Amino acid sequence: MTIWVFLAVLLAAALHASWNAVAKSGDDKVLTTFMVATAAAVAAGIALPFLDLPARASWPFLISSVVVHIGYFALVAAAYRVGDMGQTYPLMRGTAPFLIALVSAFWLGEKLSPPAWLGIALISGGIITMLKETKGGNARGVYLALLNAVVIASYTLIDGSGSRLSGAPGAYASWVFALTGVPLAIWVLFTRRDAFIGLVQTRWRAAAFGGAATVVSYALVLTAMTMAPVAVVAALRETSILFGTAIAGLILREKLGPARLIGAGLIGVGAIALRLA
Repeated sequence: MTIWVFLAVLLAAALHASWNAVAKSGDDKVLTTFMVATAAAVAAGIALPFLDLPARASWPFLISSVVVHIGYFALVAAAYRVGDMGQTYPLMRGTAPFLIALVSAFWLGEKLSPPAWLGIALISGGIITMLKETKGGNARGVYLALLNAVVIASYTLIDGSGSRLSGAPGAYASWVFALTGVPLAIWVLFTRRDAFIGLVQTRWRAAAFGGAATVVSYALVLTAMTMAPVAVVAALRETSILFGTAIAGLILREKLGPARLIGAGLIGVGAIALRLA
């Protein structure tokens, strides 16, 4: 992996942590998550007229990705409704990279080097280690998180193929978010219209930032996947947990226990291993 691809994915991870910080900051996690998804659709829609159309060969992957992404946001909302975000988020993001690594060898024919496997294992292990600091637990939340890890792995593999066929990874990512946001916005406007409009009116700046960060982050990731193995990029992207930990400790002044610090250290070592892969 070249230094520029490495730095681009780290930037994507930082942006991913930032929009998740927006989602976490809302009193209603479900509405805030859907607000960010809707804002991402608006941001993507604004960018589309200035971007090339993805190649026709990528369209089946793009449509499949939209369907899977709708399921992803629905599962995120369901998991946050019944489980603690500190438990479900690391489990979703930490399990997915290892699933992607296992499947990509068959799906994309990618062969990973020993340092790459080590880096993926360290990042996944570091994220899951953070679960030890979560008090209590919710079995249903864990099941939903694990199910969503499979969904995350699915859309990552789909988009890894689609972005390579598209000839325009940024445009491909923008179309994914633009099309995903439409049914989500329709659903929330029909079911919780007043609450959603009130949230957008009071937090439109956060929504605009979160939406733009979402689109730019994924566009960077998909572009990187055209230059490096999908499994390596997917694992490196989950260093977003490391950035999230830094935000929690340095900005939000949250107390960081031993498990979170150990997990962050493992993620950092894993990122170094992927850089050397």
